[in-house]
Amino acid sequence: MAMFIDAELCTACGDCEPECPEAAIRKTKMGTYEIKANLCTECEDQFEMPRCEEVCEVDGCIRPVD
Repeated sequence: MAMFIDAELCTACGDCEPECPEAAIRKTKMGTYEIKANLCTECEDQFEMPRCEEVCEVDGCIRPVD
């Protein structure tokens, strides 16, 4: 599975990008951020929870892909 950033909730703060150990987060042309699902590991075996979700200050902005 992978994590997902809701573009409507993303404030484009950029806090999540440097926290991703897989470099799966990138800035979009719209200025918000997205997660490349094929690179995202949800930080399994590295952290208790995904780092991006942990550092994001907006509730519900970053969540697992349904």
